[in-house]
This record gives sequence, structure tokens and C-alpha cells, in this order.
Amino acid sequence: MSPQNESGARHPNVPGAGATLEQWLRYLESIHPSEIDLGLDRVLLVLRRLFRGNPPARIITVGGTNGKGSAVAAIEQLLIRAGRSTGAYTSPHLQHYNERVRINGSSVTDDSLVRAFEQVEAARGNTTLTYFEFGTLAAFVLFREAGVEDWVLEVGLGGRLDAVNVLDPDLAIITSVDIDHVAFLGDNREVIGFEKAGILRPGINAIYADIDPPESVLQQASAQKVHLERPGETYQLVPEPQEGRGASGFTLKQARYGDDVRLPDTGLPVHSLAAAVVAIRHLEPGLELATIERVLEGLTLPGRYEVLNSSPRVIADVGHNPHAAAWLASRIARQRKPGGRVIAIYAALADKDVEGVARAMSQVVDQWMLAGLEVPRGLGRQELAARLEGSIGEAPMILSSSVVDALKQALAEADNDDLVIVFGSFYTVAAARAALGK
Repeated sequence: MSPQNESGARHPNVPGAGATLEQWLRYLESIHPSEIDLGLDRVLLVLRRLFRGNPPARIITVGGTNGKGSAVAAIEQLLIRAGRSTGAYTSPHLQHYNERVRINGSSVTDDSLVRAFEQVEAARGNTTLTYFEFGTLAAFVLFREAGVEDWVLEVGLGGRLDAVNVLDPDLAIITSVDIDHVAFLGDNREVIGFEKAGILRPGINAIYADIDPPESVLQQASAQKVHLERPGETYQLVPEPQEGRGASGFTLKQARYGDDVRLPDTGLPVHSLAAAVVAIRHLEPGLELATIERVLEGLTLPGRYEVLNSSPRVIADVGHNPHAAAWLASRIARQRKPGGRVIAIYAALADKDVEGVARAMSQVVDQWMLAGLEVPRGLGRQELAARLEGSIGEAPMILSSSVVDALKQALAEADNDDLVIVFGSFYTVAAARAALGK
């Protein structure tokens, strides 16, 4: 426990009656000395004050380096279609904080969040909580008050020491393990895999969605007698025949079932969608195959290979590490039009592996437009350009003061056969979405 007055610093004023959500969010940013402070002790202490015993709900926890949001969205919609009241907690948000907490598919209201924040504030006493920890506990409060049957929780960072991990899952998914957040999680897949696998619990069903899991994940699953499903072992992903240069879907095959599930090409990572289907067949085995396929066919997620404009085509993606960039590059390679250029608008945070991202994208990008991000930890355009020297090949580089300015220039210069891809951060995508009225 970290008392708030430990340093002798002046306490920030608690928002009073009638305070707005924005006032509360500013307060949440001020009550802990660091943005990230991994550990469960403080969160557990406040959780025990808020809850007597475990929540009366099924807990589905989703961790991993990339693809978590897609898995959460798919499971959420499948559970809703199965008739289950469902809460989903994700982070970060694109435009509005409310996006982080959804009940039966709809974001909660400002007033609901404020009431939940008030309850967490009353329960925490002198225990400091980070912005993410405070919001996580508030989401739990809202799900309990709504009587939600299934809680689908996305890990914020890592797994073992993430605030979401204070609750024991009934089913866990690890979407992928790759290098990201090195300062907190380590600099190799085995160490990071150990952190991600911290969401596993003895005897539960779990899914590792990607191919080639680190040994650290397999060892923890074995030690805890976790029934671990994974592609190539307990289920198969078979690509459908590809027509022309367009992407095609996949077929999910599970030996225990007498049918196959078609996973459509929706711009979301197929391994995450497959994991969601495997999960729903554990959770709701009676859900009809046709219903599963209809849900997947209509599934979209803001900021995940999202089409923002059609002529010229503008696509936004929040991918911000080399693993995500490699997926993005492979998709662009299949979908670019013959003779058309790929114009990349890239803006990133300073603690990201921007060189690795650029190398992963360099084979498909014909022109780079580097923008500055005027946010905490944001990279300025000059610094970003300096870091990318030698990582982008021969493609020309143009510097823009902002994502919006870069987008305006790209739209003015691009032909209809060109593809404009805006990527690198949730902040980057949020700026582009707002500029195009999304």
C-alpha cells in the first residue's frame, strides 16, 4: 500500500458533487506519482473493500501483445448473441473514455462512470491508484451494478501484475507474444511470455491464439494443468482459395465438432477471431454455427484496419510495434492496387520501437509522411525522422507538424488507385478519425 501523503505532497482536490467526467479523469491522472506502477497489492486492497467475495459472473481475461481488442470484441458480440448479459472492458480508448466500458455492446454513460469513480474513491482511502487501476475497479463496479453475467476483460499491460489480473478468470486467452513495453516486461519473448501467462489459473480452459508460443507459456500451462488450445494442435486454420490479389478468409476446423466455421476477411486478425470462436464453443456450446458466422461477418472495430475514406482509400490502424506492423504490411501487400502507391502517415510515441516498425513496413510503403504527436511521450517529427534514418529504404520522407496536416496533404496528392495508411498509435488514429468525421 502506498499512502497518498507519503511524500508530504499536497493532496489534489477530490471532485465534488456535480463534477463532470472530464474533471474526474483529470483527478485520476493526478493521484499517483507514476502513470504505470505494476503490482496487484494496492488494487487487491481496494477491491476487497468494494466487493465481498468474488463477483457472481464468468470472467474471461484476454491478454497478449497484439490482437486483444479484436478477440474481446468478437467474444463480446458472440456472448450477447447467445443471450448472455455481457460487459467488456478494454483500453485505451480512441475518442471517449466511455469506450473502455461497454455493457451489452453499448458504452456506459458519463453519469454511470462518475458514480463508479465516487465509489472507488470512497473505498481507496489513502491507497494510491494509477489512472488505469482506478478505471479498472470502476468498470468492475459498473458490471456488478448491472448484474452482468459475463465479464470480458482486456489486460492493459503484461498480465501477471496488471490490474485486471486481480480477478481469477474462468477462461483465458493469450492472443500473441512479441516485443513491446520493454522497460516493463523485458526484451525477449520468453520473459514477456512469462508475464503474459500470469493470467492463467490452475485447471482452467485457455487459448493461445498465435502460432509458435514461447516455451514459458507452455511451461506455465503445463505446470498449472491448464487445458491449452492452440492452432496446429487442437484446432486448424485453413486458408480459403484466394481470388486475384484480394485477401481471403479462413476455415476453422476442430476435430471434436462435426462442422467447420468460416472466418471472414474483415480486416481483423484471423488468429484472434479463431480464438474467440474456440472460446465461445467452450462457454456456449449450444450457439448455432450460422449465428457465429453472422456475428463474425458483421464484426468491425474502430482503429483496426478501419476504412476512413474510399476515394482515395484511407485506412487507419493502431498498430504500434513491429509485430503489428508486420501484420499490417502483409495485408497491404495483398490489397494494394497494381500501379497504385502506398502513402504512410506515421506518428508514434517515444518509447516505441519505431525503427522496427519502419523496417516491417518499408517493403510496402512508397512514401512516408512523418508527423509529430503533441501528447505525453509523443515524438516530434524531427526526432522521428532522425530515428528512422536507415530504416525506410529509398522511399521519400515528408515531415508534417501534425497527423491532420499530413492527412490533408496526402488526400490532396493521392490518386484514386493509391492507398493512404495512417498508423502508429491510438493518438495517431484518433486524430485521423476526428479529421474525417468518424
